[in-house]
Amino acid sequence: MKKNGRADTTIQTATNRLTRLSNLCNIYEPEEVKATLATLNWKNSSKNNVITIYEGYLKYINKEWNKPKYTKEEGLPFIPTEKEIDSLITAGTIKTSTLLQLLKETGARIGEIARAKWTDIDLERRTIYIKAEKGSNSRILPISIKLVAMLNNLQKCNDNVFQTNKHGLRSTFEALRKRTIKKLNNPRLKKITLHTFRHWKGTIEYHKTKDIIHVKTILGHKNIESTMTYINLESAIYLTTNNEWTCKTATNTKEAKQLIEVGFEYITEMDGLKLFRKRK
Repeated sequence: MKKNGRADTTIQTATNRLTRLSNLCNIYEPEEVKATLATLNWKNSSKNNVITIYEGYLKYINKEWNKPKYTKEEGLPFIPTEKEIDSLITAGTIKTSTLLQLLKETGARIGEIARAKWTDIDLERRTIYIKAEKGSNSRILPISIKLVAMLNNLQKCNDNVFQTNKHGLRSTFEALRKRTIKKLNNPRLKKITLHTFRHWKGTIEYHKTKDIIHVKTILGHKNIESTMTYINLESAIYLTTNNEWTCKTATNTKEAKQLIEVGFEYITEMDGLKLFRKRK
């Protein structure tokens, strides 16, 4: 994989999955691997990922197999409420809370944040440079005053903002999530992963702007098809669960600008008044 130009993070992920498989069966026997995969309670997408990795391993040891194929499940990602996300942020340590706030505000992948360096963050201009992974686009995104204060409270022990790889950060988060579920008696929190923050950000940004190109830029997608799912998510969450509106009028450009800045969308003009609305 290294010779073929694969990133270190990709190689590490493949190694971890192959090791996990080897703990479940004899990976030298392809038929045994097929039988094991058939009994595992994994998502079909996860099984297909392991199959791709295992196929590369078989090629390396000069073996072949009639590989199984699992149909990818159709469905939409789980989108929690902002209150549920914030409950995890407030329950963490300074380091973990800062990590989760950063994921919430940027929608970055955990691998991107795990590699973030202090030199990527401009605390004065309140921006962060996200160096892309998985063939995405790098981008510079704004961060809030609140997040700047949280970052300033972290110890700057070395070049990296978080002195732990993504697997360590994920383990810490899972322990926090388990404690918070028990404390708040909210089983929905179990469905929140670190990648859920990315889905939440994409959905919220599309809801606020109705601009799919804007969402594509924030998430760093190269392909617009990857971003289109947030149109369905936004419709499913907001249009079917909340049909109540707050309506406002503007008599001049200044008033209209103020309404747009707080999330109102322009509808039409009547009797010299510009009409705006925003879902409650």
